[in-house]
Amino acid sequence: MYPIRFENLYYEKIWGGRDLIDFRDNLPEGNIGESWDIACHPNGTGVVANGEFKGTSFDDLIEEYEHSFVGSKVSVEKFPLLIKLINSREKLSVQVHPGDEYAAKYEGDSGKTEAWYVVDAKAGANLIVGTKDCTKEEFEAAIKSGEVEKYLNKIEVKKGDCFLINSGLIHAICEGVIIAEIQQNSDVTYRVHDYGRPREIHVEKALAVTNFDLQCENLKGEEVAFDGYTKSLLCKNEYFGIEKLIITKALKGNSNPENFDILTCVDGEGIIEGNNYSEKIKMGDSYLIPAALGNYEIKGKLTILKSYPVD
Repeated sequence: MYPIRFENLYYEKIWGGRDLIDFRDNLPEGNIGESWDIACHPNGTGVVANGEFKGTSFDDLIEEYEHSFVGSKVSVEKFPLLIKLINSREKLSVQVHPGDEYAAKYEGDSGKTEAWYVVDAKAGANLIVGTKDCTKEEFEAAIKSGEVEKYLNKIEVKKGDCFLINSGLIHAICEGVIIAEIQQNSDVTYRVHDYGRPREIHVEKALAVTNFDLQCENLKGEEVAFDGYTKSLLCKNEYFGIEKLIITKALKGNSNPENFDILTCVDGEGIIEGNNYSEKIKMGDSYLIPAALGNYEIKGKLTILKSYPVD
């Protein structure tokens, strides 16, 4: 086993941009809104880009190596996480995601709780996280009258900010940001407002799943210093945990036999070294660390998000 990198799956979006070209040399033409980088979903399944498994599809790897790949406590029936980069030239729709029970009943999919880490942001860039000063009835009336924006909690953001977007929380990414998104492996979104674009709005379903009591905070975590790096736990919930690792020299790590890990570089560059492998990792790259990998070392000056499923 070795750290697995997958081919980037690019998706053109009406609101997408070109900013990923600053650190990607394979960006296709068009307004690219999303890059699915660790993905094993019917709407996008990765193909290995490095090493002896190059050209192998994600689902075939799971089928062949099962728990030695994903971990003893992770189901081999459905990979639990999806890792994306999102780039917005324009505002995304104001939207909400359902929880597991509603999504299973009406969509045949998982619910969608996600976390956003701001990889880069232009001056004055904003995110919408939650609502303010309104009831469900007032929000529904505002949807019909086109006055939704007055009830949205809009905040200015900068590189390094991080937010947990629980299912049921109204949210939207605004112009001029690159977001690393760690999420449940789901592709279910209900739009409530789309700034006049001719796309479907899902008012009834959105209102059925929205929790107007949900609040959102900028996740920091307590930073703990070690020799050569610092670590902070940004979040841990029933679906995933995310640690932020700021490496100044080197970090020695071990895979977890109970679950895979995902390393997403959000700044800088370095190498991941181990028994018979050495993989370059730079801003925007994500690597899957198989459960059976064993010891490895990350060297360089870089910031990494380490995400993993929670049993």
